[in-house]
Amino acid sequence: MIIVPPAEQAGTAGKRGSQFSGDAFPYLTMSADGVTINTVSFTPGARTFWHSHESGQILQVLAGRGLIQADGEPIQVIRTGDVIWTPPGETHWHGAAPNSFLTHVAISLGTTAWAAAVPDAEYRDPTEQ
Repeated sequence: MIIVPPAEQAGTAGKRGSQFSGDAFPYLTMSADGVTINTVSFTPGARTFWHSHESGQILQVLAGRGLIQADGEPIQVIRTGDVIWTPPGETHWHGAAPNSFLTHVAISLGTTAWAAAVPDAEYRDPTEQ
């Protein structure tokens, strides 16, 4: 068992680029034995790059409204209270809707493989078309 008190957690830092488009604030809660737990707050329109997880990912939406898309699938809306399972190796992205903040807990299993940014032209809210 590992207990990580708040004083030993990595903390919050604004992050732009490399893995996010827009302003995202990841708070690394812990990383152990191939499991990484982050709480991430996204400003409106901020999102991850395309990526996949070796052994899958669980997202729990804590607040706000966001968008998520698996490669080859339509964009879907996610809301407070939603829990999302992304299977191992499925390429996807997620983030805030254009007009909402979003905070979620991300539990990533295994290594994360990062790919390209989601172009603005492809990022759209399916309920506003």
